Amino acid sequence: MTRWRRRPEGSTWGDFGQDDELGRLNLLTEEKVLDAVAEVRAGKVFCLSLPLDLPGGNALNARRHPPVLSPTLRDGVPYMNFPMSRMQESAIDVLSDDQVTLCMQYSTQWDGLCHVGAWFDTQGDGVLRRVYYNGYEAGVDVLGGEDAGDGHAGCCAAGGSYAHKLSVRRYAEKGMQGRGVLVDLARHLGPGRTVVGHDVLQSVMRATGVEIEPGDMLVLRTGFAEAVVAMGGEPDVHELERTGAVLDGADALLLNWISESGIAAICADNYAVEAYPARTSGPGHSMLPLHHHCLFKLGVPLAELWYLQALADWLHQHGRNRFLLTAPPLRMPGAAGSPVTPIATV
Repeated sequence: MTRWRRRPEGSTWGDFGQDDELGRLNLLTEEKVLDAVAEVRAGKVFCLSLPLDLPGGNALNARRHPPVLSPTLRDGVPYMNFPMSRMQESAIDVLSDDQVTLCMQYSTQWDGLCHVGAWFDTQGDGVLRRVYYNGYEAGVDVLGGEDAGDGHAGCCAAGGSYAHKLSVRRYAEKGMQGRGVLVDLARHLGPGRTVVGHDVLQSVMRATGVEIEPGDMLVLRTGFAEAVVAMGGEPDVHELERTGAVLDGADALLLNWISESGIAAICADNYAVEAYPARTSGPGHSMLPLHHHCLFKLGVPLAELWYLQALADWLHQHGRNRFLLTAPPLRMPGAAGSPVTPIATV
C-alpha cells in the first residue's frame, strides 16, 4: 500500500520526495550555509543553551525530569578520580568517567518531526490513521506505547520506543547549520505574557528591520529562559505562566505566513513556542496548532528553551539581527527529540 494517497491541505508532504524525513530543512542548502557564513564579521561566539539541569525539578512537565549524572563503575568502584595505580602499581594516571540519565526534551532542545503527529485519512478511504510528517505511520515507522512491535536492535528495553523514520538523528546528519534571524520580542513587548499573532510579529519585525528569506531559521527571544535562569533551578510555574511572549497557534494568518515565508525552523527561548492550550476548539481541533502546522504539515522543526539574552544584547548594540547558527542535536537513533547546544557566531 502506498504510504499516503492524500495529504493534508497546505502541507509539504511529497514536495521533497516521497521518502523525505527532513521537511523544510531541505532548504538549508550549501548556498544558504554560505549566506550564513557571510554574516560572521566579528568572530564572536555565543552559547545559546541553558545548563541542561534547568529549568529544575519537574513542575513544568511532570513527565520530564532533570538529568542524573553519575560515575561509571569499574569492578564496582566509582570511576571518578580513579587512580590507575590500583590496576598497575607504577601508573601515575588518575581517570574520571561518567554517565547520564537524560530526558531528551527537558531543557534546551529540538523537537523531532515524530514528536507531534495527528489522526489523518492518508488513503482517502475514510479511515483515520495515526501518522506523522510525510505520512509516516505509528506502529509501522514510529514504534512505542501500544505499538512497541517486536523491538529493534537500537531500542531501549523500556517501552520499546523507536522512531525508524523521522528520528531527530536526521537533523544531526543534515548538520543544522544556516542563517539565524533574531526577532527580539522581549525587547519590544516587555517581559509579561503576550500572545503574538501575525500582526504583532510583523509589527516587531518592521520596527527592527528584520527580513526573513526562505531557508532562514527564525529565532524568537521572549525572555522566558532568562526568568528560568533567575529562578535558580526552582521554577515558579505561576510566575512563568505570566512571563514572555508566545506565538498564537490559532491565528490562521500567522500559520499562513510560516508556510509562505519558507523558514526552515523556529527556535524560541520559551516553553512550547506557542500558547498552550490554544484557542482552538471543536471537532478535529489541535491543542497545539502551531506544532501541528509546523511538525506535522510542513516539516518545520521547533526548538524550545534556548538562552538568547547575551546574543540579543550584542546584536542590538551592533544594529544586527542575522548570524551563523550551528545547532545539531545528538545523533541518537530512534529519538523523538534531543538536547542541543546551539552556537551563534557573529
